[in-house]
Amino acid sequence: NGHSNVSTLDTHNTSLGNWVRDQRASYKKNALNSNQMQQLNSIGFKWDAPVPSWNDHFDQLCAFKAQNGHCNVSRYDAGKTSLGRWVNQQRASYKGNALSSDHIQQLNSIDFTW
Repeated sequence: NGHSNVSTLDTHNTSLGNWVRDQRASYKKNALNSNQMQQLNSIGFKWDAPVPSWNDHFDQLCAFKAQNGHCNVSRYDAGKTSLGRWVNQQRASYKGNALSSDHIQQLNSIDFTW
């Protein structure tokens, strides 16, 4: 795919995702030798895992709704735990008046259940 951002939640690449996570953890602990670091750097390995933006999660939720007909993502759905946590976080932020009106509007536009 041309990148090293493999999720541990990707059911098609679980082993690779775990390996990437382990390399990042070893790097942070200074447990990789210079040859290992050089090899990973040579393929453009990203040492920091990407943090999905609000819009990335919203796009994932739109895709989930298109496939399932609703926005009620469980935190326990295999491969959807991150999205499920994000959905619950949006509900909590909304209840605590901590969600922007723009985000509320976007979620309402897809019939999000608060």
